[in-house]
Amino acid sequence: MTSPPDRTLAAAGLILTYAAIIGFTDNFVRIIAQDAGLWQFHATRSVLALALLVAVAPAVGLVLRAKNLRAVALRSAIHGSAMVIYFGALAFLPVAMVAAGLFTAPIFVLLISRFAFGQRIGPVRIAAVGLGFAGVLLVLGPEALGSASPAALMPIAAGALYALGNIATRQWCEGERAEVLLAGFFAALGIFGALGMAVLMLVPLPVPEGAEGFVLRGPVWPPAAFWIWTLVQAAGSLLGVGLMIRGYQLTDAGRAGVIEYAILPASAFWGWVIWDEVLTGWAWAGLALIALAGTMIALRAQAQEG
Repeated sequence: MTSPPDRTLAAAGLILTYAAIIGFTDNFVRIIAQDAGLWQFHATRSVLALALLVAVAPAVGLVLRAKNLRAVALRSAIHGSAMVIYFGALAFLPVAMVAAGLFTAPIFVLLISRFAFGQRIGPVRIAAVGLGFAGVLLVLGPEALGSASPAALMPIAAGALYALGNIATRQWCEGERAEVLLAGFFAALGIFGALGMAVLMLVPLPVPEGAEGFVLRGPVWPPAAFWIWTLVQAAGSLLGVGLMIRGYQLTDAGRAGVIEYAILPASAFWGWVIWDEVLTGWAWAGLALIALAGTMIALRAQAQEG
């Protein structure tokens, strides 16, 4: 059986569009965080995203039935946990910084593979881990070197869980359709959101005003801005992730993984356009080191597979 032709340019266009969409929509989580809670956001966004997915599935030929429901559920729970932490951090930190933490995932994949599965890591990938770690310290700034705040460390925790979810995708979910994994992802976030709202209704906690109360805020009747930007988030996530998945189908995963790092400058660009946020030179250097580390890991994996 011959492999499908490689269409790297087409894949690059799709993945760059994904980066632009996600970099844009994620910048508005801070508006949602002003009046609503993290858990209500996830529950509402998941309902909207799954409704859109079910609505378009017949028209585009999507199949939403899992081959191994337990494996998909476990993988979804892990990736969903990563996204709960990721979106919680967006209320406090610039999107580029949070994305940088999430994109440490290839580094954690190597570390988990080495220490959990005993796989050998060569000198190139060891160097990549070192570069990536240095990049994280530069992006997070002095907090990462001294008394780091929980908010500053949240993106790193998200990256570690995202890496574990990526390993689960390969180890447990081989042969599953992309739309099944996407549906499972949103279902897990919806369940987490509903559970969080239920707990905060039963055990209400003091909630700070504005974005500082994002994680602790229970269900409220939010303003129109919440519904507008949550719908934008749901539609943008479905479209962006769909484009990314298609991009990975058109070219080698190593090349696609390198292109995906475009989300780092895309997030920084939208943060500057929308919020007038300007990253420091050290932060830009850190983003570059993280992208370089991921590129080294991806190209090394591609060379070993070739």
